[in-house]
Amino acid sequence: MMRIFLIGFMGCGKSTMGKKLAQKLGYTFVDLDHEIEKSLGSTIGAYFASHGEDAFRELESETLKTFDYPANAVIATGGGAPCFFDNMDWMNENGLSLYIEMSPAALAKRLESGKDKRPLLKDLTEAQMIEFIENKLNERNVFYQRALLKINGINLTADAMRAAVLSWQ
Repeated sequence: MMRIFLIGFMGCGKSTMGKKLAQKLGYTFVDLDHEIEKSLGSTIGAYFASHGEDAFRELESETLKTFDYPANAVIATGGGAPCFFDNMDWMNENGLSLYIEMSPAALAKRLESGKDKRPLLKDLTEAQMIEFIENKLNERNVFYQRALLKINGINLTADAMRAAVLSWQ
């Protein structure tokens, strides 16, 4: 049984690359944010707005730890999931955590086209977005760096991720 938890900032490719990695490995892909939205019957943004971040982070942690994962799965986590409670320890104890690293400028470039769908980013200029990402990465890196495996997200391919995962085993 193998669980691979993908972590990293929004826009680093957790969902996109996670689907491709799962296909390469013959694993099931699980997007934790989508599973949370299915269980809520609404969006995370709506839940966040009506219940606040603390309630969301508790729900996210509970979902992470109690979800009925398939035997072999690639799991895309939310960007903040590793940074709350003991989530990072739990992921490391229950699978392989893989951090997809990217620079703030590269993340901002990727996020620019879809920023209207992301409440935290929608009103920011490019410079403000880079600054926002830098600040968030500074807060989160202490958690992200605890991943068992780290990989550069620039020009990342599913084959490169597969090779990294197989070399870790």
